[in-house]
Amino acid sequence: MKMLYRFLTLFALLALFLMPTGAVHAQGPGTDSGGRVIFGSNFTLESGETFNGDLVVFGGNVTVEENADLNGNLVVFGGTATSNGQVNGDVVIIGGQVKLDEKAHVTGDVVTVGGQLERAEGAEIDGEVVNNIQPDIRIPDGRIPPSVTVPNVPTPPSVNVDFNPFWSAAGVLIRAVAVALLAMLVVMFLQPQLNRVGQAITAQPVMSGGVGLLTVVVAPIAIVILTITIILIPVAFVGILLLVFAWLFGMIALGQEVGERFTRSINQTWAPVFTTGFGTFLLMLVGGAIGEIPCVGWLAPAALGLLGIGAVAVTWFGSRSAPVSMTAVTNPPTDVGQIPPVS
Repeated sequence: MKMLYRFLTLFALLALFLMPTGAVHAQGPGTDSGGRVIFGSNFTLESGETFNGDLVVFGGNVTVEENADLNGNLVVFGGTATSNGQVNGDVVIIGGQVKLDEKAHVTGDVVTVGGQLERAEGAEIDGEVVNNIQPDIRIPDGRIPPSVTVPNVPTPPSVNVDFNPFWSAAGVLIRAVAVALLAMLVVMFLQPQLNRVGQAITAQPVMSGGVGLLTVVVAPIAIVILTITIILIPVAFVGILLLVFAWLFGMIALGQEVGERFTRSINQTWAPVFTTGFGTFLLMLVGGAIGEIPCVGWLAPAALGLLGIGAVAVTWFGSRSAPVSMTAVTNPPTDVGQIPPVS
């Protein structure tokens, strides 16, 4: 069951980058659609219609009416799936809700991640029902961080001068995709907090960068001091995690700003999940590519990281708005009565 859940969840997330997009319309009975992916819009399979293939929906709602057949898996990311018909496959809802009416029939499993299942009397589910499944994470020997025994075997020094541009580019692409997928998940639950962090970055980037630099300089010193005391080792470990989470949260907030400005430049409106994911992917891809430049390439990713960490620190992970002194620069008072007339 867990293998099926992991496969379907990974399929839903990677579909954003690996499958074609476009609006979907249900077709007549017996028509083989071959599967579809929908972004930011709703899908309705009307009574008497048949849809053959897997259906993946990002930021939209799916309705399967009575006497309608969906022959495939249904995956909804950030929306609601309502069914009163036949679903011949598995139903996976990530950050949404499943509603099964009286005549609904699901031949496979129903899995919810960050959502809930509303099942009417008479609705049939042939497979398993798993609500808010938890990840199975095992830590070796129960220690954080896990202990590692390194044998005392001397090794001759070696100098690696091999450079493969293909693997470097692949590493940048994989990191960009991974952070973009994480951004799509975070924006579904923490969009107001991301907005506050993004406003702090755009309102006063110099102050955000300065606070970020101060945090990066002071945090390691504080962590070392805490580590000296054995009792406070867990506190130091939590501090390291907070610093990493602050960087990730700041990058996602900055990516959201990039995505919004990109959509405005092309006069389009996308769903927040898609906008944030694409903006974060573009930010990480360009920043990572610049970072591969020898000697000076690290400056651009470092500057972006300081901006993000500083804005997160100022807003306390987006739990409060930026100070008035930061936002006043972007919104200066315009009292016409105080402007003296031109003589």
